[in-house]
Amino acid sequence: MKAFKSFLLCIFTIWVFPISGKPLVPETKILNSQPPRVIRVCCSLGSNLGMFGIPFVKINQITSIEKIGRHHYLGNREEGDGILYTRSGGFIDMAHLRDQADWTAYLYSFIRICKEKGIVEQSFGHEGGEKTLGLSLPQNIDSLDELVLAGRIAYDLSIWHEIATGFGESSVPVVSEKFSSFSIEDAYSNLLGVTLGMKAIESDLPFEEAMTQLISKTLDSLGVVKTEADTYAALEDVRNIWWTRDARLPSNKITLKRLTNVYPCILPLLVPGWANDYKPIIELTVPDKTTKGQPLAELYQLKIRLNHKFPKNIKREITQADFNMLIDEVVKALKN
Repeated sequence: MKAFKSFLLCIFTIWVFPISGKPLVPETKILNSQPPRVIRVCCSLGSNLGMFGIPFVKINQITSIEKIGRHHYLGNREEGDGILYTRSGGFIDMAHLRDQADWTAYLYSFIRICKEKGIVEQSFGHEGGEKTLGLSLPQNIDSLDELVLAGRIAYDLSIWHEIATGFGESSVPVVSEKFSSFSIEDAYSNLLGVTLGMKAIESDLPFEEAMTQLISKTLDSLGVVKTEADTYAALEDVRNIWWTRDARLPSNKITLKRLTNVYPCILPLLVPGWANDYKPIIELTVPDKTTKGQPLAELYQLKIRLNHKFPKNIKREITQADFNMLIDEVVKALKN
């Protein structure tokens, strides 16, 4: 798994300018390519999970606050990514969090360059179909609203990934990722990453340094448990309730509970008995309007021309406005 992760990072990592107040990604990279949808390889909720066809291998993707390391734009082997438990935010997937922070940084640079060059539409690759991002940026849009817009688009793209995998899209051919679609920690980790990415861009510090500090402070404020053994114990308390070892990866039957209420805000699922003296829950809100009150939906359109993975009864071209309908369809599909 580590070798595979390193291989992906070697293919996909691009150079970053971690300079506060300037585009974080070089212009040539912005206009010619995007980061991969999944930058870091992680994670399935559970522990000691078996793999189909490999009887003696057990998968544990648990980390701890002491092992997560510094943040690196688009990943680095020094990052100790995995799942850890927080008493106010539930399970956090560090790979999801970091990916969405980096996508927010990328999109912020993308939006600024598109505004400068008058670009209104750009291909965003293939995932469940051909993706196109259209922008309708007012001339007087300021950098803060560009940042808010970047965060919203990053989050919508993360939700599209959950939808696409729910219908059978996968990054590795013939290996289903339905088991991870709308896993209970995914959307909260994604939105937390977007939130921290926005804060890091606003910071006077270089992006990577700001993210490293923000991750540490935020996990502490969420009441992160101290050790891998603590996260393991929290997972065991919801075994056969939220997940099970009775199936093997990549079986869809491993996941027993999913979190599909992902708009307009997210409430994390907390393991009973683990709250202690912390606040019982920390809610996150999806960016929705500019600072001037203009709906963000008026400023962009994420258009996807669906591939054959999707049922024929669903229209072939959809936008982010169709996501809630598609999530309902995913829920039905995953029950079959």
